[in-house]
Amino acid sequence: MDLAYYWYEAAHLMLSPARAASDATRLLFSNPINPLTHTAYGRTVSAACELFERTTRRYGKPEFGLSSTVVGGERVAVTERVVWERPFCRVLSFDRAIPSAHGADPKVLMVAPMSGHFATLLRGTVETFLPAHQVFITDWTDARMVPLAAGRFDLDDYIDYLISIFRALGPDLHVMAVCQPSVPVIAAIARMEAEDDPFTPRSMTLMGGPIDTRRSPTAVNRLAEERGSDWFRRNCIVKVPPTYPGFWRDVYPGFLQLSGFMAMNMDRHLTAHWDMFKHLVRGDGDSAEKHREFYDEYLAVMDLTAEFYLQTVDKVFVRHELPRGEMMHRDKPVDLAAIRRCAIMAVEGEKDDISGVGQTLAALQLTPNLPAEKKAYHLQLGVGHYGVFNGSRFRAEIAPRIADFVRSQDAAARAGAPKLRKVVG
Repeated sequence: MDLAYYWYEAAHLMLSPARAASDATRLLFSNPINPLTHTAYGRTVSAACELFERTTRRYGKPEFGLSSTVVGGERVAVTERVVWERPFCRVLSFDRAIPSAHGADPKVLMVAPMSGHFATLLRGTVETFLPAHQVFITDWTDARMVPLAAGRFDLDDYIDYLISIFRALGPDLHVMAVCQPSVPVIAAIARMEAEDDPFTPRSMTLMGGPIDTRRSPTAVNRLAEERGSDWFRRNCIVKVPPTYPGFWRDVYPGFLQLSGFMAMNMDRHLTAHWDMFKHLVRGDGDSAEKHREFYDEYLAVMDLTAEFYLQTVDKVFVRHELPRGEMMHRDKPVDLAAIRRCAIMAVEGEKDDISGVGQTLAALQLTPNLPAEKKAYHLQLGVGHYGVFNGSRFRAEIAPRIADFVRSQDAAARAGAPKLRKVVG
């Protein structure tokens, strides 16, 4: 398995001449001065060449590209700013050019999944919340780009990072965890609550997260339990090749994760590419562009450190340590019963094939000392995993509920809700 990354890189290099020739042919048959461009034959050749080039390309990290938003009916500029940074993560703030008279909007930190895709997968999520919120997002670093000298990064480090970020952004923070980070987010907040940390966030929204994967187990969950942690260590961990700054670091490569995602819905991806081919032949540029935008994001993947990946598989998917009450953060227990102040909203999708229905809801049932008025749940009908945090139903039905939940917690804080003291024993 150690040579898998080398073979992967070699395959890309060997295909480079064919990809270049295909791209040149596409340009030839899409040039308006070429008479064949305007024929069915020319469009077919151009479409075939584009599909070949796109399916053999190595996709780089996309940009957020959010240059403006609408606040109070007026379009204002948006700029990105780094407000916190360590070797494996930085936090971006999307600053809106709004007048001071506008007042302060709720602060929302989106914790992007560290599961193979870049944080830009949440571009639509950020865009939806920008008009009425001060938005931050965790921008995780591709492990192959981090030199060995920067040290290891495991699940304990992940939780340490989150606690540091929560403290840096202040006590009036609201956290949104999309999928994978639901476990480390609730673990970090449980540890802060146990220590009565004044910078504990006001709320956390857990979206399609694997809090308890024993409930409605999906194919992903069953695979982890059947194979066990050792199988993943033997078959999924490779060393970064010498062409990257992270040379010799043990990683779970993004291309393996992407292969797994693609294999789960291969018929859908093949149909999507066949539809794009037909759109290009017909000259339907708008439909083809939507396909390009989605797959430019979906096919851009990052590597994860081996220690983080293996610990997550073992603790979350094999041993179920969090719902069993056995999870530790370094040498201290992660006790969800310690959560008494930070409100929790759980969001699930009816057709989620990654995190089954009930897995995120478990967070509300595992926090017995959190008052009922600080808990909320929403099951979105008709959406799968991606639809929990993006798409038309997310914008129309899920996001407004999250926004109401966030504002209700801010209103309670302004009303002077009594601070719950830490109970010893």
